[in-house]
Amino acid sequence: MATGHTMNQEVLFYIPLALVVGIVLGRGRLRPHRYQNRGEARLSRVAREHFKSPDYFLMNHITLPLGDGTTEIDHIMVSRFGVFVVETKHYKGWIFANANHARWTQVLFNWKFRFQNPIVQNLRHVRAVQQLLDFLPPGVVKSIVVFTGDAQFRTPVPTGVFDISAFVDHIRAQRVEVMSANRMQFCVGRLETTRLAISGETDVQHVQNLERWHGRTS
Repeated sequence: MATGHTMNQEVLFYIPLALVVGIVLGRGRLRPHRYQNRGEARLSRVAREHFKSPDYFLMNHITLPLGDGTTEIDHIMVSRFGVFVVETKHYKGWIFANANHARWTQVLFNWKFRFQNPIVQNLRHVRAVQQLLDFLPPGVVKSIVVFTGDAQFRTPVPTGVFDISAFVDHIRAQRVEVMSANRMQFCVGRLETTRLAISGETDVQHVQNLERWHGRTS
C-alpha cells in the first residue's frame, strides 16, 4: 500500500503527463473548434454554395478593432447589395425571445439557459464595420442573426433573425445594388488589411477564399 508521500509523488507525475497526452490527443479536435464552431461552419458552407463571386464575398471569423479593444465577428458578407454582418447561434430546444430584452432563454428538456440577446450582441459588430467602412451610405451595413441548429421559437421571431433557409431567401431577396464592383473590392480590401491575424485551418480556408475570389474578378 502506497504511503501518503509516495501517492503525492505519483499525483505530481501523472498530472503533467495527463496534460501532455490530452493536448496531443485533443489538438486535432480543439483547434478547429476554437476558430469556427459547428453553426459557423454550416453557415459558411451554405453561403459559399448559394452566393458566389463576383457579386458576393464571404469572410469568416473576423476580429476588428473597436475603441480600446476588439470585437469578434462570425461572418461578414460583402456584396453589391449590402454588407451583411452575421451572428450565428447553433442551438437546439425552444427559444423564448424578445427584441427588447437583454437576454433570451433556451429550454432543452428540463434545462434552461439564458443568453445575451444576439441582436444587441451584433450591434457592436455592426458598429465596428460601419466605423471601418465609413464611406458607405447609411443603411448599407446590415445586421443578421442566424440560428443554424434545430431550435424552435416559442415566441414571435424578432425582425432580422432567421434560420438557415430563411437566411438564404433573405439574401437572395436583396436585389437593389448599393455599390459598384470596384467599391465592393475596396470594402473587402479595407476589411482585410484591418482585421487581426488569424491562424490554423481558418487561415488556410481564408487564403483559399481570397485566391478564388480574386481569380474570378481579375
